[in-house]
Amino acid sequence: MSSLINKEIKELRGKLRRYDYLYYVLSQPVVADKEYDDLMRQLIALENKYPQYRTDDSPSQRLSGGLSAGFETVKHQTGMFSLDNTYSLEELQAWDKRVRKGLGSEEVIGYVVELKIDGVSANLTYREGKFILGATRGDGSTGENVTANLKTIRSIPLVLLGKEHPDLIEIRGEVYMDKEDFLKINRYRQINTQDVFANPRNATSGSLKLLDSQIVAKRPLNFIAHSLGAYQGKSLDTQWEFLSLLKDWGLRLDRHSAFCKDMPAVIGYCRKWLAQRDQVGYEIDGIVVKVNSFKQQQDLGFTAKSPRWAVAYKFPARQATTEVLEINVNVGRTGVITPIAVLKPVKCSGVMISNTTLHNFDEIERLGLRVGDRVLIERAGDVIPKVVKVVEQRGKQPYHKPQKCPACQERIVKEKAIDVAYRCINSNCPAQLERALLHFASRDALDIEGLGEAVIAQLVKLGWLKSLADIYKLKINDLLEVELFKEKKANNLLKAIQISKKQSLARLIFALGIRHVGQKAAYTLAMEFGSMGKLMRSKLGGLDRIPEIGEVMAGSIVGYFHLSQTKKLIRQLKSAQVNMRQEVSKVKINALTGKRIVFTGQLKGFSRSQAEGVVRQFGGITASSVSSKTDFLVAGESTGTKFNKAKELGVKIINEKEFREMIK
Repeated sequence: MSSLINKEIKELRGKLRRYDYLYYVLSQPVVADKEYDDLMRQLIALENKYPQYRTDDSPSQRLSGGLSAGFETVKHQTGMFSLDNTYSLEELQAWDKRVRKGLGSEEVIGYVVELKIDGVSANLTYREGKFILGATRGDGSTGENVTANLKTIRSIPLVLLGKEHPDLIEIRGEVYMDKEDFLKINRYRQINTQDVFANPRNATSGSLKLLDSQIVAKRPLNFIAHSLGAYQGKSLDTQWEFLSLLKDWGLRLDRHSAFCKDMPAVIGYCRKWLAQRDQVGYEIDGIVVKVNSFKQQQDLGFTAKSPRWAVAYKFPARQATTEVLEINVNVGRTGVITPIAVLKPVKCSGVMISNTTLHNFDEIERLGLRVGDRVLIERAGDVIPKVVKVVEQRGKQPYHKPQKCPACQERIVKEKAIDVAYRCINSNCPAQLERALLHFASRDALDIEGLGEAVIAQLVKLGWLKSLADIYKLKINDLLEVELFKEKKANNLLKAIQISKKQSLARLIFALGIRHVGQKAAYTLAMEFGSMGKLMRSKLGGLDRIPEIGEVMAGSIVGYFHLSQTKKLIRQLKSAQVNMRQEVSKVKINALTGKRIVFTGQLKGFSRSQAEGVVRQFGGITASSVSSKTDFLVAGESTGTKFNKAKELGVKIINEKEFREMIK
């Protein structure tokens, strides 16, 4: 029995050491944080239960990490400890009880709470207000000297503002990359056939490890300060006071940080940001909670690995590792053949994931993916999961794309050399027709309640629906042939079909399923042209003048309305008395009507979709990017590159309060 336990402990150590090396040295993580933490907990539990097998070189007995070759190493004047993690509010409350017990009868003098940025830790040393050294966390006691690279980050002051500075101070914080900047850098790398980064943290870590600081200077890195290391100067009493000093000295702070007088306030803060995590301009993976009083921090002290006075409340994991069981293909409403990975079910961000899109066959090739491989999946934004990378190649055979459409057995083609998608070009393909009908009747399109997937499948099979226009030819006798349809249900569907005729032109344009034309673009087109007839007669030149309509979308629109089957469809819809004109809201809001408005940053009183909906309701046009034709930029908190672009172009910038005044 004892030999089996010792063997299990050794295997856990081996895994954790390997994961440490891949994560800290090579910047190539192969497991999600939650999986790593679970392994560490197992090891600690076993070593506590069987202390005779504990060794000084165990990953549990020291700070994890390693050093990359290429930089000189420097010793931190005080250790950079990692934080213990909690994964539930109950665990966070249990930590609070341990803190109070550690302080005896003393009450905690409040907590400071901050968003936990998913970035790369850095230690900045200032002597008499001048930045003299910048280092990575490394193994916690020794890091890599990346001063030259950190100097390229404009949010790190080379000289502290103000007049009074400590003789020496170590300021700790996170180097990170905004979400918008991360997407831009990956688009650039794709265009230049370079490997894309898996996430903003990997992009940041890779940038800091570059030996050429001139290249680093071109990377959009930021820094947020949050903690105190070594310190020689006037005494400081609290973390909140320290953060105030950092602000005075010109360092960037987490603007969402807050002082909480007790644990119920901390819990409320955690719940708020768990719900709003995707509204922040950079990736966050939890909340950091610190005892505010430095004296109480000192009294509580440290374990071998972590401070007792601080803890991280981790959000549900957005990444997980699992196995690819199969690769299937799906036929979309425009004929695009999309590969789908069937996964061994795994919980990710609180949801059980069993399949995910692979986007296109080029993506499978880029990933080097095979059936049987172990992969890292990510559920960014708490929505559609994606495969980030292959972490272990277990599959025996390379994947080969199908040569025929699985729905109709006709051949599939790649229409252009620059197009990554393969398509079924059979216009009579049943899979395309069913999905086109489903999209046409969907809630965001013509909203035909009762015309769902099962009903459409049966109506297509019976031959009653051969095109979108056939929806308006349906009779009650046709519907009564469909399984489970009784007279009342049939009449309700026919009523919904009649109501759909009065929907807006914007909804109809979206319902047609024109490639690249989403809801926002459909609304823009409806507002610009006012009628289906004018839109059908539009040319590339007329579409190009609309800032929200790019070259690819314009070509798709012109090509769609040039098709003879499209012209026939529009004639049939018009004959069925489907609305072909856009009615502008009768509400008189002069400040919004006809204006182009762009939003940036986080709004307090609206979600982004709600704010854009208000603009459209009052006859305004929303856009995703700033141009010379933008009338207003509404700036919330944590603004990005749109803010700077608006200033360059002289676009009027208003805050949320001013926006609210406009819509009263």
